[in-house]
Amino acid sequence: MLDFLPEIVRTILAFLVVLGVLVFIHELGHYLAARWRGVHVDVFSIGFGRTIAGWTDKRGTDWRVSWIPLGGYVKLHGQIDPNDATPEEMAALRPDQTFHDKPVRDRAIVVAAGPAANFILAAVLFALLFATHGRPMGQTAIGMVAAGSVAERAGIMQGDVVTALDGQRVQRFEQLQRHIQPRAGQEVAVTLMRDGREIRLTVVPATRPGSEAAPVGVLGIQGGGAQFERLDPVSALWAGTVHMVDISGQTLVGVWEMISGARSAQDLGGPIRIAEVSGQAASLGIVPLINLMALLSVSLALINLFPVPLLDGGHLMFYAAEAIRGRPLPAKAMEYGFRAGFALLIALFVFATWNDLAHGAFGRWVVGILT
Repeated sequence: MLDFLPEIVRTILAFLVVLGVLVFIHELGHYLAARWRGVHVDVFSIGFGRTIAGWTDKRGTDWRVSWIPLGGYVKLHGQIDPNDATPEEMAALRPDQTFHDKPVRDRAIVVAAGPAANFILAAVLFALLFATHGRPMGQTAIGMVAAGSVAERAGIMQGDVVTALDGQRVQRFEQLQRHIQPRAGQEVAVTLMRDGREIRLTVVPATRPGSEAAPVGVLGIQGGGAQFERLDPVSALWAGTVHMVDISGQTLVGVWEMISGARSAQDLGGPIRIAEVSGQAASLGIVPLINLMALLSVSLALINLFPVPLLDGGHLMFYAAEAIRGRPLPAKAMEYGFRAGFALLIALFVFATWNDLAHGAFGRWVVGILT
């Protein structure tokens, strides 16, 4: 798919398609929830900055496509605090359609609908793959055991199917990797199936060469080829939802491992890495691209739910405080919270971009040009 295009063009196009779909669905969640709760939407924009194309619908919503494709937004009517509005702005407000005057429950529904839409999109995309391409089965089968590796010394053999690690069930090879990578030098209890028999082993992951500063555990194994089972639409939707929940849990575990230091923060990527991975997925075909879109949709939903001011989760945190107190937080407290949230997001963006440049293909390409 798109492999006839130059790599840089394919990467940019895939990135724009993936990000555009995810942002549109996220903002559509806000938009539909606002309509449901009786809030007028002034602007629905994909991208930031100057408008490339746009139109105004019969309800008065200004739909835009803007030239900086790194996000989007929905501008809700009357979202500004009345104390900060000019007399002209107050006079232009539509009665009973302003966001600020809605009960805290309605405001929370509108804000939470964006991440909810991304969770739903992920479940639907996974279901689409399971119904057409098939659900992968037997993904923890061992396809190869490296000679002299810790896996070989522990007694793991080609064809074994890993079912649990330290008592935790695993169903995909990436779950196995996530469990092993932060446990270099630590004992791991492995449960596997071999010729219909359950076998329990103990293995101590080795440190991947070159990762001594932040050890990454390896066993010296590769996964076997997965088989695919097509599901009927109802079963596919249920399996897609379960898979979405499972991926959400794995993502949260990975984030916590970065925070606690059990996993290297080099795994944190930004827009450049997303673009690189999107281009790679597009070159492999529509199935990897849809799978990537579903995974990123889960990540976008979770990130937006983090209790950081400026994100949806930060707004929900303020609304929860308002519901408990019976009145909004003081304006100063919210202002300081938004400033701190802005500083944190900028710091994370800079760090993620540095990771992309220092450890990604784009960074290696730049170094190759400069040297």
